[in-house]
Amino acid sequence: MSEAPATPELDIVLPVHNEGDTIEATLREWFTELSPRIAFEFIVCEDGSTDDTKAVLRQCAHDLPMLLRLGKERKGYSRAVVDGLKATRAPYVLAVDSDGQCDPADFWEFWRRRDEFDVIIGRRTVRADPWFRRAMSATFKLWYRALLGVPVADPSCPYVLVRRAALDRLVPELGVLDPGLWWEFTARAHRKHIPLLELPIHHRRRHSGATQVFKWRKMPRIGLAHAIGLLKVWRQTR
Repeated sequence: MSEAPATPELDIVLPVHNEGDTIEATLREWFTELSPRIAFEFIVCEDGSTDDTKAVLRQCAHDLPMLLRLGKERKGYSRAVVDGLKATRAPYVLAVDSDGQCDPADFWEFWRRRDEFDVIIGRRTVRADPWFRRAMSATFKLWYRALLGVPVADPSCPYVLVRRAALDRLVPELGVLDPGLWWEFTARAHRKHIPLLELPIHHRRRHSGATQVFKWRKMPRIGLAHAIGLLKVWRQTR
């Protein structure tokens, strides 16, 4: 495994499940964009993949700055991300999805404004997701805003930069919404009055394949679980 920076300025958390066809391209794109200008480390949380993801990641770890956490069994998206967040050590942490939809070039505006806000989240100007995901998110957001009053346009966006002090306040409470972690993260940040900014980002089509989490047949169950979960978050943050 390649040696990570002694004191990284940034940790990049990526949850990974069955992304053997795409994960190397994603990691190397981020490395190419960021490595000339900033010391960082990947925190890769592999979540019980059944394809060749583990082998690809082990190979990448030979020449990329990476803390690799391999899972024998599936934990789910939220637990994988939270475990990754807990493993970070840098003063700033970026969390992004690993399917290639997040554009590394958008990072620099986040980084430029890192000292102005404790949490900076992306806002997908054009969302490159299937229609049923966009429709369900739009419907769910009505309930979300009515219950929690979170005044952001895209509270589920998986492109988040957070300062260490804010992260330490939020991480112990996360895990109610699975796999809707970023809905919960944004709500808790807002309810704690943590300074938060949204920035527009490009949202690209996946490098290949389909989502491993939000498949259409799972959406009714996920929607019901999220509605119940939001009530728990509301009670916890009153």
